[in-house]
Amino acid sequence: MPFIPHTPEEVREMLAVVKVRAIGDLFAPIPEALRAKPLDLPQGMTEDAVCARFEELAAPPGRLTSFLGAGYYAHVIPKAVDALAGRSEFVTSYTPYQAECSQGTLQAIFEYQTAVCRLFGMDCANASVYDGGTALFEAAMMALRATRRSRIIVDECVNPQWRRMLATYTAGLDVELRTVPHAQGRCDVNALAEVIDEKCAAVLVQQPTFFGTIEDYEALFAKAHDKGALGVVSVYPVLQAVLKTPGETGADIAVAEGQSLGLPLSFGGPYLGIMTCRKALVRQLPGRIVGRTEDREGRPAYVLTLQAREQHIRRAKATSNICSNQALCALRALIHLSLLGPKGLAAAAARSMELARSVAEWATALPGVKRHNDAPFGNEVALKFPIPARTVVEMAAAHGVVPGYPVGDRYPGLEDVLLVACTEANTDKDVERLVRTLANILGGRS
Repeated sequence: MPFIPHTPEEVREMLAVVKVRAIGDLFAPIPEALRAKPLDLPQGMTEDAVCARFEELAAPPGRLTSFLGAGYYAHVIPKAVDALAGRSEFVTSYTPYQAECSQGTLQAIFEYQTAVCRLFGMDCANASVYDGGTALFEAAMMALRATRRSRIIVDECVNPQWRRMLATYTAGLDVELRTVPHAQGRCDVNALAEVIDEKCAAVLVQQPTFFGTIEDYEALFAKAHDKGALGVVSVYPVLQAVLKTPGETGADIAVAEGQSLGLPLSFGGPYLGIMTCRKALVRQLPGRIVGRTEDREGRPAYVLTLQAREQHIRRAKATSNICSNQALCALRALIHLSLLGPKGLAAAAARSMELARSVAEWATALPGVKRHNDAPFGNEVALKFPIPARTVVEMAAAHGVVPGYPVGDRYPGLEDVLLVACTEANTDKDVERLVRTLANILGGRS
């Protein structure tokens, strides 16, 4: 149990029992010269700063400083997330089919759905799916069912890993995927709008894009609606605290990789696929959805609703056969959001973007380094180097720095572009170390 100090009333009661007027009187037998003097302690530190300091002291030589992102980010996770999510009633729970035995789990899922709906500005959410790529595929399938069309338009600036998952999952289906090329690391909104027609079920975009740029999709989604298609956007949850929400931009379905909300990188998972939509599409939403009702005595009660999973209906009629309830991961996201609150999440986003701007400013002052484009960006910026980005990564790693993601690994022709990501877990010293390392690499190149 955590330490809970005595109240002033309790202190007075105890002093009265031992017939002492003040706590200081208890130490009267100790000579003044032997009593401890007030300590001259430094200013207090935040939880993550204290932990980072101890990890620094305990870290073996060669600890890496990382600026790697590309869809997955090392944000600060309050220790209370582990403490609360690790309670046995959450860890051991799985399937909440018996509502009378699962009110705690069901309420947690309902609160998670409410939180992500508010964050995204959308009407409805499910109890999550596997990860960001799965969520994007499920969103595409929702659009195909809702419009009864077979063509999906995809922006090339959508995370290439998720686009590959989309292609794999739809390979055996009667679905046409049309990818629109990026424009120097930016979403070509005009080109996307031009290919939307009466055969298009949805247009899929990302905010910010894989290259870190922030785009305006309102006109694009309006064009999609004019043609009877849906607007689908995959977002970065942390930056939703400072950007326009999908609901404000006119999106019909908004999905996300929820790893940045209280989930450690953990060698690649388990992660969290967030799915939200407008109310008109809720019956197409896969997975579990928890609703709030009342029991016979008028008390709040939580139940599974709209259960269009293969466990409940004929497999052929299920909205999905691969979705699952990531309840524990969703719980961590809910606790994380609740602990930070709107101001805390916005502060994390602002600090991440501030550090990214410092990197961009300092790095572009180095010889031969420039931004890949001049678009607005969030906490991730694409930098163009005079040498291959893969070489930069390999040389920097030898100095204990992971400088970012070499974009050419997924985008042929952009082998000299490095994608650098910052989060509030990075420090000003980390940025200085990164820029100093890059300067040494570029200054010593042949």
